[in-house]
Amino acid sequence: MNAQLQKPLMDDALLAKLTGRLGDKATVEKLCAAFGDVYRVFLPDVIKSETNLDVQVNYLGCQAGYKHDLVADLGDSITLVDGSLRNWSQDITLSCGNGFIITLMEHLLGASPETVEQPADRQLSIIELELAVTVFEKIANVLRSAVNAPGGFEPMLEAPHAAETRPKAPDDKPDEFAAAINMSITLSGITSEFSLIAPQAALLKTTVVAPRAKNASANSSEWTEQISEQVRRSQVTLEAKIRLQELTLRTISKLAAGDVIPFLDSGDVRVDVSANSKELYVCEFGRSGENYTVRVKDTINSDDDLIRYLMN
Repeated sequence: MNAQLQKPLMDDALLAKLTGRLGDKATVEKLCAAFGDVYRVFLPDVIKSETNLDVQVNYLGCQAGYKHDLVADLGDSITLVDGSLRNWSQDITLSCGNGFIITLMEHLLGASPETVEQPADRQLSIIELELAVTVFEKIANVLRSAVNAPGGFEPMLEAPHAAETRPKAPDDKPDEFAAAINMSITLSGITSEFSLIAPQAALLKTTVVAPRAKNASANSSEWTEQISEQVRRSQVTLEAKIRLQELTLRTISKLAAGDVIPFLDSGDVRVDVSANSKELYVCEFGRSGENYTVRVKDTINSDDDLIRYLMN
């Protein structure tokens, strides 16, 4: 009996090209560069109009490949958000370097440009993630204004998350060909990167339209006030440190349950209160009823300085 002949499987790339989900290199690069031009011109105007801060945006180039691989290649020290734009694509991903979010937060809390330093390589705090929501909304709105998707629908974005906490893509979910549009953004000499990763199926049907730049808004302080109020409503954990008398290593090695170590101070016991490893207050130790307490005697810095320290 003759063995049944099987049809050879079509190559994924060839099938994607035939179905409009994969474009040639020149076409994809031209589309990505057009998006890069829009972000370069328009995003600084958006940020300027709402924060009165000057940023510089430049197009760095693009990468093409499977979407999951492009996201993984973005590296760490970034924050990601997944989203969709109705009538254009249901699967877009935006990324932004944490350094820009941290630097922007410092400015919104009143830091002067000459005092801003290169941010630490770390994940964003809870309040910084709230600011990231606003930043991603601005990036997504520039995308919305640049594409010819009918209806003018608002982008739908999920909650931002750190690259380290991004769940692994399901093995049974088919990947798609996409392109990463990579940009740099500079604020007060601190340069970070942000990216738009979109399926090529959406890009290839897109006519990129350069939106008109807006004049600076008279309400440029609204963003700053909103973030400052969010910070002031945030809860932080306070820690109190009391100095104890010095003991020899021999004595410490013999301490057992029930032993008592005296405070260093003989009068009012000094307590240093801190949060996020930042010293905030000098206090004295006391008691109110059945509760131990500390009474504030002096502050380390002004109210605005304290807030900035807590956010670092």
